[in-house]
Amino acid sequence: MKVILRENVENLGKTGDILDVADGYGRNYLLPRCLAVKASTRNVTELEHQKTLIKVGQEKKREEAQELAQRLAGVSCTIVRKAGEDDKLFGSVTARDIAEVVNGEGIPVERKWVQLEEPIKKLGVYSIPVQIHPEVVGQIKVWVVKE
Repeated sequence: MKVILRENVENLGKTGDILDVADGYGRNYLLPRCLAVKASTRNVTELEHQKTLIKVGQEKKREEAQELAQRLAGVSCTIVRKAGEDDKLFGSVTARDIAEVVNGEGIPVERKWVQLEEPIKKLGVYSIPVQIHPEVVGQIKVWVVKE
């Protein structure tokens, strides 16, 4: 039986794959759980149409992410923290802190986009990568200064 997967199925395939499976597996497991549909000519043409729509949508998201990355390149944030001897901070600067400051500048950035290897614990200037899209990475300059 030929089927088109509607969702990712472990050990079988990814969404949109056209596969040949055993009749019982398709009829008793995949079809009732809406994990797949039969691969008729109508369903195959519909799948091709959906793939083109998805591709156009992904291209648009990528272009928007590139524009955001260009805006981020011009952003320089200042975070004020209390510090002790040797410019060591009391506490640390985390991805959440950086995202809040950038959002305050009027640029929408989510906390999970900020790629900090570990929290910042010293005063200084840091260039922080921001993963906006799987293919687009922007940079933010962060100044951590003494209160």
